[in-house]
Amino acid sequence: MQLLLIVLNRVELLDALLGKLMDNGIHGATILNSTGMVRELTKSNEDFPIFGTLRYLVDPDRKESKTIFMVLKDEQVEETKKIVRQVIGDISQPDTAVMFTLPVLSAEGVEF
Repeated sequence: MQLLLIVLNRVELLDALLGKLMDNGIHGATILNSTGMVRELTKSNEDFPIFGTLRYLVDPDRKESKTIFMVLKDEQVEETKKIVRQVIGDISQPDTAVMFTLPVLSAEGVEF
């Protein structure tokens, strides 16, 4: 089992992503509102001018991201990552998404 985490900056694609996952039998995701470090620092840190400059590099219309996490069977991981790339596009581009997995040693209350 693995924990797949996706930090989705392109929040307008959340519904499409969740729908595509469901269509492929992948469910059980939990979604949290999240904020990146740079965005948080630029909100209130007037003592450091560099953060004011960073404010212009961060998408000013996006208030937050969505962090999606789900426990998957090992054989579901690559298929799920492929779906994420299909919906989101090239996640190596800035301000799209970040995706990574962590091993899950045990889980209870999770249905596959």
